[in-house]
Amino acid sequence: MGAVGRWATAFGRFWWDFLVGDTPELFAGVLVVVATALVLRHERVVAVVLVPLECAAFVVASAYRGRRRD
Repeated sequence: MGAVGRWATAFGRFWWDFLVGDTPELFAGVLVVVATALVLRHERVVAVVLVPLECAAFVVASAYRGRRRD
C-alpha cells in the first residue's frame, strides 16, 4: 500500500472514530433526525413536533443503554 493508501485509511479511521466513536446508536440517531428534518422540510408544524421528540427519544435510549452496561 502506497502513501496515498495509508493516508486514505488514516483519514477514514479518523472520521469513523470522530463521528461514531463510543456510541454508534447516537450517530444512527443523528442520521435519522437529519433525514426526518430533510423529509419534513415543507411540513413545518409536523417537523417542529417530531424532530425534538426523536432527539429526546434517542438521548433517553442512549442513556438507558449506557446505564445497563455498568
